[in-house]
Amino acid sequence: MKWGKYTTGVMLAAHGVSHTGTVRPHNEDTILVDKALGLFVVADGMGGVNAGEVASRIAVETIHGFIERSARESEHTWPFGIDQCLSYSGNRVRTAVMLANRTVHRTGEQQEQFTGMGTTIAVVLLEGETAAICGVGDSRVYLVADRQIKQLTTDHTWVETIRAQDPTIEPEVLARHPMRHVLTAVIGGQDQVDVDVIEHIMDEGHRLVICSDGVYRGVSDELLCQLASDGSVEDAAAAIVAAALERDSRDNISAVVIELRT
Repeated sequence: MKWGKYTTGVMLAAHGVSHTGTVRPHNEDTILVDKALGLFVVADGMGGVNAGEVASRIAVETIHGFIERSARESEHTWPFGIDQCLSYSGNRVRTAVMLANRTVHRTGEQQEQFTGMGTTIAVVLLEGETAAICGVGDSRVYLVADRQIKQLTTDHTWVETIRAQDPTIEPEVLARHPMRHVLTAVIGGQDQVDVDVIEHIMDEGHRLVICSDGVYRGVSDELLCQLASDGSVEDAAAAIVAAALERDSRDNISAVVIELRT
């Protein structure tokens, strides 16, 4: 595996794969792998005609643009203020995602063919060994470490809302409910969106997996952990998408795998 110099004492490897699936006519997912910036994004668009892919592309381009500008400019504006509980990197991610929401929403308002479009988003920004992580909708970020897997983002879905209100509810009840796939937040759905950013310290050999729901609806956590742990990041990303295609190929499928080595 070729490892690029990321920052002093830290090496970064990352790879992303996206597939249309076997049912949908086009891919509404957009992924970004920018190792120079330490920025990685998976967006899963939704909307009529081609609006989903427009929403995901606009969101990713907006996030990429702000992270790039804030990396090279010492002075820039914070249009949504500063969250004092977050680091500089965390605030960059928070602002970038909120800008993406505003841009997608305004585009939908101004162009009739894109009315109602939106996208989920999952973002990782790595600076040194610290990852600033954000998810809106149901695209996810997982930590894979020591053959264990943990979901770091929280889904914005009807199921998670009900589970938070009643933790004792049986999973089988939620799994059968007709509203189980309804999203409670997306990028572009409203003029404002709540953005939660967490910050995680990466240890050597740990990996992050960013994926759209086309992955985890067909691939169990156990299998995802196994596939993400084995081989290079290139092999892992390809294996995850291949497994999702084999099990449930109705949706677009995207996965990014990231690893740090000190």
